[in-house]
Amino acid sequence: MKKVLLILSIICFAFSCEKQEPLAPDTYEITVVAKGVINGLRSHIKIVDDGKKAAIIDTAIVMNETFTFTGSIKNPAIRVISVNSVNGSLPFVLEPGRITIELYKDSIVSSKITGTDNNDDYNLFKTAYLKRNTEISEIRKKAIAAKRSNDFDLFNELVIEDDNLTEALNQYAHDFIAEHPKSQLSLLLLESQIIGKTQDVEKFKSSLALLQNVVNRNATNKLLGQKIATFIILKEAQSNLDIGKIAPDFSAPAPNGEMIALNDIKGKVTIIDFWAAWCGPCRRENPNVVKVYEKYHDKGLEIISISLDGSGRQKDPKAAWLKAIDDDNLTWHHVSNLKYFNEPVARLYNINSIPATFILDENGKIVAKKLRGPALERKISDLLD
Repeated sequence: MKKVLLILSIICFAFSCEKQEPLAPDTYEITVVAKGVINGLRSHIKIVDDGKKAAIIDTAIVMNETFTFTGSIKNPAIRVISVNSVNGSLPFVLEPGRITIELYKDSIVSSKITGTDNNDDYNLFKTAYLKRNTEISEIRKKAIAAKRSNDFDLFNELVIEDDNLTEALNQYAHDFIAEHPKSQLSLLLLESQIIGKTQDVEKFKSSLALLQNVVNRNATNKLLGQKIATFIILKEAQSNLDIGKIAPDFSAPAPNGEMIALNDIKGKVTIIDFWAAWCGPCRRENPNVVKVYEKYHDKGLEIISISLDGSGRQKDPKAAWLKAIDDDNLTWHHVSNLKYFNEPVARLYNINSIPATFILDENGKIVAKKLRGPALERKISDLLD
């Protein structure tokens, strides 16, 4: 009996030695095994904000094909791990707890991540995403082969299939959210979809509605929900400025204080021109706009220029505005509240840089944007000649 108790005590002692001490609250410990990665290389955890820029928030050095990150974090967030001299990066959920990563240097995005619930869910998402991406790669290889063999019927079929699969891949995050509406990872995924240029606003609205229980789970999630809701509002506002949409009406004061409204001055073709006296590119473009106006005004061209003067560096914004109008011989309609980029009309038209133009047809429909130089004259000629 004593021998049995002794054996049991040894076993219990062994297990107790292997048991890890719990981490302190709001801390993470990430252990990475990276076979084949050279000692001394640096690895980083990064925040990627727009697909190009990245901020490093933690760094570790590879030793004996392993490295470890430790630090503090309160709320889960999608981040990426990169290793110097290793192509690509590994997205994962950085959150409190112990995370283990088996890193594959030849395909870092396929690396294995375990240890936390959100990363388990992210593994599900990435596995399905990578499978779909592989399918698209195979379709493209077949399309290239079909084109080389002059089988254009097959080539065209494959191009259509490629387009359909690519569209489905771009929207897969929303499909995942619909399948996992109670997952914290789903909310993080939706936030990550803000980066990019091809977002479907209706899908964002649908996904956010599905995640309301997750959003209401805690204060941090509510902030994420507000961020996504604000993004939706901005995207809807931007969509009102798409080609084919009716340009939003506005009114603003002319230099003499008289209010001028877009709808009151529209011609057969109207150019809405955002500029400023301090803007070098705007002033260099003005002679071209003058030439176009003089050539096509009698045929129905109208221009209304909105000045973004009012910079804190200008001693007298109105005087600078009026002088630039006179110096550049700008003989059309001019308005401004002299509030710089806080100009209400500029905000209505989502103007972040100047010069910027919108070209409207006789019905006030936007038919072109951001045209300058010869491209501007060609478009006006197409509409009025």
